[in-house]
Amino acid sequence: MAIEEGKAAPAFTLSDQDGNKVSLADFKGKQNVVVYFYPKDDTPGCTKEACGFRDLNRDILQRGTAVLGISADGGDSHQKFIKKYKLNFPLLSDPTRKVMEKYGAYGEKMMYGKKTVGVIRSTVLIGKDGKVKKHWQRVANAEAHPAQVLAALDALGG
Repeated sequence: MAIEEGKAAPAFTLSDQDGNKVSLADFKGKQNVVVYFYPKDDTPGCTKEACGFRDLNRDILQRGTAVLGISADGGDSHQKFIKKYKLNFPLLSDPTRKVMEKYGAYGEKMMYGKKTVGVIRSTVLIGKDGKVKKHWQRVANAEAHPAQVLAALDALGG
């Protein structure tokens, strides 16, 4: 299933770092949602991206938007990552990568000049109406990406 701007985002329910279930439906009608997919907790690019979202989270929240990070890591790994970097948003576990596959965030990619299969760093901005507002299919610069998301929120008017 391809993610298309203007179409409904695929539904999901995953566990957060504390084992609580988080569903996309929880936000419908209340908040926009930034869902960002990343390869692994506490690795260089993923840490820069997570810290960027942490540092901009107050601004993102002021625009009526929640941030959710998703990787295949389990709750214990997520808890350590959150504690180490004082992350201020939930991290969800997708160990089967089913949600990643629905969102086009798992598959063939180039890494260090070689084709490999894995998590594709990508982000989907979902509106309060449950529809995809913006899709970054392959995030090239993890460190700069959170600011791009904030700019996209501003362009949407919140």
